[in-house]
Amino acid sequence: MNDTVSGNGMKLEEVLSEIDAQGAPAEAAVEGPAFDAYSKAVIGAVERVGPAVVSLGTAHPAPERLQRRGVSELHGAGSGVIITPDGYALTNSHVVRAAHKIEARLPDGRALPAEVVGDDPYTDLAVIRMPEGGLPVAGLGDSSGLRVGQLVIAIGNPLGFQATVTAGVISALGRTLRAETGRLIENVIQTDAALNPGNSGGPLTDSRGAVIGINTAVIMGSQGICFAIPASTAQWVASQLIRTGRVRRAYLGLAARTIALDRRIVVRHRIGAPTAVRITEVHEGTPASTAGLRTGDVIIMAGERPVGSLDDLLLALGHHAIGERFAVRVLRGAESRAVDTYPTELSDAEARRAS
Repeated sequence: MNDTVSGNGMKLEEVLSEIDAQGAPAEAAVEGPAFDAYSKAVIGAVERVGPAVVSLGTAHPAPERLQRRGVSELHGAGSGVIITPDGYALTNSHVVRAAHKIEARLPDGRALPAEVVGDDPYTDLAVIRMPEGGLPVAGLGDSSGLRVGQLVIAIGNPLGFQATVTAGVISALGRTLRAETGRLIENVIQTDAALNPGNSGGPLTDSRGAVIGINTAVIMGSQGICFAIPASTAQWVASQLIRTGRVRRAYLGLAARTIALDRRIVVRHRIGAPTAVRITEVHEGTPASTAGLRTGDVIIMAGERPVGSLDDLLLALGHHAIGERFAVRVLRGAESRAVDTYPTELSDAEARRAS
């Protein structure tokens, strides 16, 4: 039987023999370095940040109905990351809120008592402090330049397993996440780095080991949808909590709800959204009352931000300095008018009411 000859004069058997001899090593040469680079990035980030990640054990007073059954306290777990060598660490508000005992366990085996310095449920962030100096520190990075698809590493204490690492990518940026208070947290990072109960409060890092977020939530029942508070927000909140023990936020003193606008009104006043916010109550002695806002006024602008929902109004207030002029544009009857308000600080009692 004649041998088949390839186009360059080589016999087919010779061509196949050369492919068999060279194909496998060539494939390994392509995949090997790529895999090694990925591994080195993850390992390097963990080695830089891992020593500053603490496992948190908390004890909370049990509800009265459980105390009647002999259960005095409930226990929880979470994670945190040390941000100063004298023992300040970031974690989630929901991990340490109302805890009367907190123990922080370091990767070197030390177990230290910790106390809450400040708690901000509006961003689900809290700062705790351990009475120890010379502790390993993780640096907060710049979260403003993050890109979708970027490699990220989550380090934490899921399900009680200390120093557990997962890796993934940034799935989306600029998400909003509703805090337990009902307000929205802006610019949340969405990632597919697996999180489980106990990961809360741990760091999300980039490939260089800079902390770009604080892990906060996972959507139950979904596949790979997890969230982290960006480092820019965490740095701002932490600085205020360390200085004063609380985060100061602007407050107007009104209750409102989102309504649909008549299309003729939208066209006449050149409103950018088909919805707006109608004031349902103005509290006495508040900035809204002093400025002359009334029940029934429809807010269409707050500062430079169009207001299509109550969340828009709350987000505009969240970016505004206390005591400084805050221009609100409202529809009152058929007229559009500007009203200057001067927000005061949101107190704990007022936090339970509207904006």
